[in-house]
Amino acid sequence: MDIEHVRSRFIKHFDGTTGAVYASPGRINLIGEHTDYNGGFVFPGAIDKGMIAEIKPNGTNIVKAYSIDLKDYVEFGLNEEDAPRASWARYIFGVCREMIKRGVEVKGFNTAFAGDVPLGAGMSSSAALESTYAYALNDLFGDNKIDKFELAKVGQATEHNYCGVNCGIMDQFASVFGKKGSLIRLDCRSLEYQYFPFEPKGYRLVLVDSVVKHELASSAYNKRRQSCEAVVAAVQKNHPHVEYLRDCNMEMLNEVKADVTEEDYKRAEYVIEEIQRVLDVCDALEKGDYETVGQKMYETHHGMSKLYEVSCEELDFLNDLAFDCGVTGSRVMGGGFGGCTINLVKDELYSTFVEKAKEEFKNKFGRSPKIYDVVISDGARRLE
Repeated sequence: MDIEHVRSRFIKHFDGTTGAVYASPGRINLIGEHTDYNGGFVFPGAIDKGMIAEIKPNGTNIVKAYSIDLKDYVEFGLNEEDAPRASWARYIFGVCREMIKRGVEVKGFNTAFAGDVPLGAGMSSSAALESTYAYALNDLFGDNKIDKFELAKVGQATEHNYCGVNCGIMDQFASVFGKKGSLIRLDCRSLEYQYFPFEPKGYRLVLVDSVVKHELASSAYNKRRQSCEAVVAAVQKNHPHVEYLRDCNMEMLNEVKADVTEEDYKRAEYVIEEIQRVLDVCDALEKGDYETVGQKMYETHHGMSKLYEVSCEELDFLNDLAFDCGVTGSRVMGGGFGGCTINLVKDELYSTFVEKAKEEFKNKFGRSPKIYDVVISDGARRLE
């Protein structure tokens, strides 16, 4: 990401002076999909792509914001009724409002921002934007009195209250807490977290973007949640302490096999196995065992495709292709129905794999996938 590019636009669009520069990353999730709302674990890391914003208080109560990528300029006040219409500006407005609710005296400022998180590829560009401004406003107006966890919650609350997205905490958490060379295991029930080493020498992390987003994603997501809740309700009759699928094992699930639909059973089977896979991957990383990590990634893809049924033809094709190329690990990343596969690829296989993925995918689907190399990097910070 390029500070100079952002700075030159900031100088051009405002009064010729400069401000402070902040950045936050997008994220990947190595393993642990659809586990968050089941009280389980997720395993994200911040990446070397994200958002950069230059910000300078302007002595008024008006925010003047310029999106460099969209070439769009918006001004808005800081009261609840001042919400801007442009959806990108609502993220910044929402963060301002959430910081004010937490006692930070946010005043007007000039800002320009740009990003290199690919949109729609499941790397959470919106969380990167929220975290950049939450971190910046805490620094500029709040004497850094808001702790990092609360900054992640500011981003989440912005999504809920101003952008109409009922998301979990993982994306914002990874963007704020990211650390170079480490992935973070977040317990979605207790919100405890732990860093694990991720420095795969001899391997690369590669995302292959299918450039497809199937429409049924949101309704299917709600249906999956209902399946999980139905199984929990059935298990609770025998085991009253069970609150989430995270509290279940396969034995408990099998006790209620006759009482739940076949579909609900399959959904729960995937989740229970996936929660265990996250723990297995953490153990493997502590030993530097990337082969096991890769094997677990393939198991996750199989579960998401056959049990949870949130994959699609394009993603299954990319997963099979990775396997045929000898790629160490591959799976669909994110909620499913499109987006990317995340692949753990040995250095010596990298160019063959990428060329093959582009060529064979294009032959089958008539368009080329996009390839993104990612490196695990630091979270929200001030650059200068």
